[in-house]
Amino acid sequence: MIATSTAVMLLLMYLNTYAIDHVYWSETRFYMALVMGATMAMIMLLFMLGMYKSTKTNVAIFATSFAVFAGSLYLVRSQETVEDVSWMKAMIRHHSIAILTSERAKITDPRVRELADQIIETQKKEIAEMKELIADLEGKIADLEGNALSGLASRD
Repeated sequence: MIATSTAVMLLLMYLNTYAIDHVYWSETRFYMALVMGATMAMIMLLFMLGMYKSTKTNVAIFATSFAVFAGSLYLVRSQETVEDVSWMKAMIRHHSIAILTSERAKITDPRVRELADQIIETQKKEIAEMKELIADLEGKIADLEGNALSGLASRD
């Protein structure tokens, strides 16, 4: 139940994306879903301590949930595993949310509307730039992997 809820939470985090082509895998969002799932497991366990009669089972569930929570929170806060391409893929979605809220908010003040329009323009340009960089970097990675494999094959 917790694993299913965690997966659903991860998917729900993508619902506020402006455009489908702005949806990319995000390590940070995955870690945040784990933080939420682990927290939910601990809270549910505290509410239903009598569900499992074995104290060892309850302690094991709580300890595992806490370890997942702590590890995932560390990864969210440190960004330890986030590199160039994964950072840009996460930022595209972040920028996409800014476009969505800036376009669809009921803004009446002309100064705020002007600011929102500037944000929309800037975010769209930055998304386009990041998509180009991703394509370039992923192409280079594929080329490097292909060269490495061909180098291994030529040794045989």
